[in-house]
Amino acid sequence: MRNSTKLLILTVLAAVFCGLYLFHGLNGSFDYALPRRGIKVLAMVITGVAIAYSTVIFQTITHNRILTPSIMGLDSLYLLLQTMVIFFLGSGHVTVVNKHVNFILSVATMVVFALLLYRFLFKSGKQPIYFLLLVGIIVGTFFGSISTFLQVLIDPNEFLRVQDKMFASFNNVSGELVWWALGFVAIALIIGWRSIDELDVLSLGRDTAINLGVSYDKIVKRMLVLSAVLISVSTALVGPITFFGLIVANLSYQFFKTYKHSILIIGASVMSVIALVGGQWVVERVFTFSTTLSVIINFIGGVYFIYLLLKESRST
Repeated sequence: MRNSTKLLILTVLAAVFCGLYLFHGLNGSFDYALPRRGIKVLAMVITGVAIAYSTVIFQTITHNRILTPSIMGLDSLYLLLQTMVIFFLGSGHVTVVNKHVNFILSVATMVVFALLLYRFLFKSGKQPIYFLLLVGIIVGTFFGSISTFLQVLIDPNEFLRVQDKMFASFNNVSGELVWWALGFVAIALIIGWRSIDELDVLSLGRDTAINLGVSYDKIVKRMLVLSAVLISVSTALVGPITFFGLIVANLSYQFFKTYKHSILIIGASVMSVIALVGGQWVVERVFTFSTTLSVIINFIGGVYFIYLLLKESRST
């Protein structure tokens, strides 16, 4: 089967799931329920596309299919920021109550952190990409340790607000924030799509890409920044989903079996929409909100991550 046909089938399947989520069980309450469901579906589409796009380009840069942008510590930084705000300022502060302020603060903090980290590590122009990953792991662990320490000391009632930030949720997404996130993601995708063909060359390795005339360091820095922006926006919008990008990116590699990032990214994005919209429908209709979608994704992703590790170890 041709990849174009596969993409068409997945797109139709994604449209079916979106239609099912939007119209199933409305029972005539179109004016009230449909706009709210539409905002949730749009939030899931934005989140899925942002995570899929950032993960594919991040794995292309690192030449490793078991890494995700979360390894840079952005998820840990988000949780640390939310914990510190509630710990020092209280859950009634404007940065907690006002979702718009919290969104802008979260995105700005994570993007600035990523930019400072990249600027420091790439300053000499000689630091390998794996040194960047090592620093990201250490910093992420450090942020996570501080968050855990503050959560132990925090008031139990305040901790409930922190706990809400620890898991991704589409149920209380602000409509205005969804449109803000759509603008950020759209701009990032437009900028990144201009380098889509260069990503195909980057996948061949640093030396080969340079010999073929690609400005390797420049493209890598640009893609890392775009990846940081996309992950920051999706995390600030709904919360952290650790293993989701790992799942959809590797499924896209296995399903399409091509080097073309134009196909891999679109395929991973459509798979993300199917997984999020379909998964959220199951959470609401089957599990009746007894669990969250992020918990299911992290469980499946953790198992899939172990499978990939075992598969890589056997191949070597």
